[in-house]
Amino acid sequence: MPPMNAEGAEAPKEPVVLVAGATGYVGGRLIPLLEQQPGTLRCLARRPEKLRDSVQKSTQVVQGNVLDASSLDEAMHGVHTAYYLVHLMSGSKDFEKQDRQAAENFAAAARKAVVRRIIYLGGLGDDADPKLSPHLRSRHEVGRILRDSGVETIEFRASLVIGTGSLSFDLVKSLTDRLPVMLCPRWLTTPTQPIAVDDLLAYLLAAKDLPPGESRIVEVGCKDVTTYGDMIREYARQKGLRRWLISVPVLTPYLSSLWLALVTPAAFEVGRHLIEGLKNPTVVRDQSAMTVFPIRPMGIREAIQKALCEAGVETEERERRSEP
Repeated sequence: MPPMNAEGAEAPKEPVVLVAGATGYVGGRLIPLLEQQPGTLRCLARRPEKLRDSVQKSTQVVQGNVLDASSLDEAMHGVHTAYYLVHLMSGSKDFEKQDRQAAENFAAAARKAVVRRIIYLGGLGDDADPKLSPHLRSRHEVGRILRDSGVETIEFRASLVIGTGSLSFDLVKSLTDRLPVMLCPRWLTTPTQPIAVDDLLAYLLAAKDLPPGESRIVEVGCKDVTTYGDMIREYARQKGLRRWLISVPVLTPYLSSLWLALVTPAAFEVGRHLIEGLKNPTVVRDQSAMTVFPIRPMGIREAIQKALCEAGVETEERERRSEP
């Protein structure tokens, strides 16, 4: 049966852009931008009814699950470019095995459908680091599986995404908003090179229109190398908050994730995986993105300022909607 759009009409016979991970943070921000471009957009969702009301009527929404290989054939039909924005950290302690299986299913379906290009969002981190966290190791493994499929794959590697709704940024926001005094584990001093969500989206969009080529890894980040501690300080400065950070060497990642579960909205299991990844430096070591793309990412200060402005606008809209 041919894929249907959100109104239930048969899909037009033209090259299709597929988004897997459409209900996630980055996917949710990317879809409205793709909807403004020519062509047909298709979203993969385990529960299509939850997504249809949030996309345009012309956007196709198909049922599928990356862990169910048989459900992907219809979704891949006619696809030209496939975005793979899936991360399976939540809900499973064996997320590495599930990530591997999901990537293998997606890669096989893309190869079978003769997809031209896969665009994948993974994580920064040094492959040669023997202490690379399970979370980052899994992100890199997914990239290798997609590249090995034979389908041209552009793997973006990024660190923390600065933007309202980003889980990692929301951790920084929640900690800073709620704790005047913080006992800070050593991971708050680990070098990191985050990226503003608008810049990340610009890279993802631009990758779709690159000329055909070989698979590649593209490391992206803002122009500043910083730490989580310095991001907390900058966030507090912009909000006019006085915060004290006291370093302690004994707060382990496990205890840190318990602490985060008490003071942030993040689930314990997801928080633990994120914290484990924070012990590894996540900085851009390959500058090839600067030659491949015309994008020049903003700095930390501007990225946080934009996120705070966006959060303020969203708060005003919620308050306006709640008025009688």
